[in-house]
Amino acid sequence: MSHSKLKIAGWISAGALAGALTTVSLQTVARGSLAPLPLEELQQLAQVFGMVKSDYVEAVDEKKLITDAISGMVASLDPHSQYFDKKSFKEFREGTSGRFVGVGIEISQEDGLVKVVSPIEGSPAFRAGLKPNDLITKIDDTVVKGLSLNEAVKKMRGEPNTKVMLTIFRKDENRSFPVTINREEIRTQSVRGKVMEPGYAWIRLSQFQERTVDDFVRKIEEIYKAEPNLKGLVLDLRNDPGGLLDAAVAVSAAFLPENAIVVSTNGQLAESKFVYKAAPEFYQRRGSDPLRRLPAALKTVPLVVLVNEGSASASEIVAGALQDHKRAAILGSQTFGKGSVQTVRPLGPDTGLKLTTARYYTPTGKSIQAKGIVPDVMIDESEEGNVFSVLRTREADLEKHLGSGQGAEVKDPAREKARDEARKKAEEEAKKAPADRPRPPEFGSEKDFQLVQALNQLKGRPVLISKTMVERKEEKKEN
Repeated sequence: MSHSKLKIAGWISAGALAGALTTVSLQTVARGSLAPLPLEELQQLAQVFGMVKSDYVEAVDEKKLITDAISGMVASLDPHSQYFDKKSFKEFREGTSGRFVGVGIEISQEDGLVKVVSPIEGSPAFRAGLKPNDLITKIDDTVVKGLSLNEAVKKMRGEPNTKVMLTIFRKDENRSFPVTINREEIRTQSVRGKVMEPGYAWIRLSQFQERTVDDFVRKIEEIYKAEPNLKGLVLDLRNDPGGLLDAAVAVSAAFLPENAIVVSTNGQLAESKFVYKAAPEFYQRRGSDPLRRLPAALKTVPLVVLVNEGSASASEIVAGALQDHKRAAILGSQTFGKGSVQTVRPLGPDTGLKLTTARYYTPTGKSIQAKGIVPDVMIDESEEGNVFSVLRTREADLEKHLGSGQGAEVKDPAREKARDEARKKAEEEAKKAPADRPRPPEFGSEKDFQLVQALNQLKGRPVLISKTMVERKEEKKEN
């Protein structure tokens, strides 16, 4: 696919957005040379439609029947192909742009309430004085206890310039108080980072969005300003579900020699057969090359990449490229295994189709579909082992997942046994009082066990390698 064709394609993304792991290219290009349609089967479809419309027990909405038929047809292919109705298309676009209308807080759940992890700098919530660890007990008149995190998010989002009242419980002051916040367009922050100690820094990407590359460059500049003699850097991609493919290519290119292969794709369409390299024409959208401002030292600084089961798609592209070129040591646990590309094509002004069109391959030609990136050094997520990770879903757990196209998948009995044991342990933990339950450490904190091991790796100190983790082979699809 030439660069001009790439521009027509719009943007390309790779990752897991709002729980739907995808690698996507948005295309407005019309498809030529459609294969002849199977008329007999289409007549049957029309027959069924007619029968349902005339014979069903009550009147049915014709439009809903058609969209449900399309949804069913596409959903039966694999877990990442999807028909977008008006609402889901809007949510998908918000996910990749990193923009939405709301109050501007990163949240998690604690004791059935919504906990503020961090207000996004400059957001309405930030200006209203919300602090990390504040608990939200009510959203307008709705009590939060009993709501899922998604339901709470939906209630806090809305139209620009509308108001939402949050009731806050601030633990350290032992008081509750209401805060009325005006909703605005929020730009999410997908890059965090800091100097951990003299000579060593940490930079975390939580998703690959439209602003990620610019924010990444800004954060690297900040780190080098604070620590000009950087001896080691940790690139943290744990729980990063992916996002835009060009952002993944750019982040890889920041560390790799010019024109090094980052990732290749292969599928049925001619434009699905493509090689992405570490050069501006493969990631630059408009204006000048965003990587131009990076310090030259970034190409050679010792690098460790942290990954886990939640690292998917665009994250796996970056980890795979840096591993294959021996540019970084990959630490952590085996990644999700999302190695397919989806193309998004608008079907009208506000509906679209996301269709799997290719698999992607690391520079040495390995497909990571349903297998993932195997770290150079396996590291448990805490000193106690992997309390949470074995329960996380992987690509190979998804129904109708694609095979890698590179040989059979084999079930790993040891891993399945570990998952059962972890599930039982998690059930026991769930019975304990909330305060006694183990919590995953906050990424980037002093208690972040994997980050401490990554820093040890950079310093040439002993690293506590996992005693239990083994490579997960690609698992056999059951028909």
